[in-house]
Amino acid sequence: MEFIDEALLKYAEDHSAKEPELLQKLNRETHLKVMQPRMLSGHLQGRILSMFSKLVQPKTIVEVGTYTGYSALCLAEGLQANGLLHTIDNNDERVPLLNRYFTEAREQNRIRIHTGNALDILPSIDGPIDLVFIDADKHNYKNYFNIVIDKVRPGGLIISDNVLWSGKVLESSKANDVDTIALKEFNDYLASNPKVEIVLLPVRDGLSVAMRK
Repeated sequence: MEFIDEALLKYAEDHSAKEPELLQKLNRETHLKVMQPRMLSGHLQGRILSMFSKLVQPKTIVEVGTYTGYSALCLAEGLQANGLLHTIDNNDERVPLLNRYFTEAREQNRIRIHTGNALDILPSIDGPIDLVFIDADKHNYKNYFNIVIDKVRPGGLIISDNVLWSGKVLESSKANDVDTIALKEFNDYLASNPKVEIVLLPVRDGLSVAMRK
């Protein structure tokens, strides 16, 4: 669900930094060949992630949910020269695609792909972490947050995608939708969490930005 009409979205994209050519190529290939291309961050959200990363200038980034690597490449744009991005996904079938694009972007030495259950992998990643992007199974958002929060340095960011869930977070009729319930609980949890300062942006499907205090 987009929260502004298509013409306004196009206007916003036209008046934002251009989508890099390699990401345009990945965007097209994802829509042509990969299931559920809506999961891709896309031009506007990708430039937002890139901007946050450049502002934070992270040495360590953790991404939960790689998909086809679009958001990882956007986040990597702000990495320090000796920085490292850990990206985690439970689908190993897309690794050849990821490696091809990470190599073409010359980021293969700065992006480490982890395949498996993020709940098992996250505890093995040492802090301090500067930037986290969560875009995976919704019912585990709170679990992912709780694993990483004490590893994130003060001033670091935890960004979570899809937190408005096509507007379903407003609909009491979706009480039996486990993902909607999980996201509503997650949003409430962040809003009252004393460890972070939070802003929820109505960008695409909702982007939550939590700054570690």
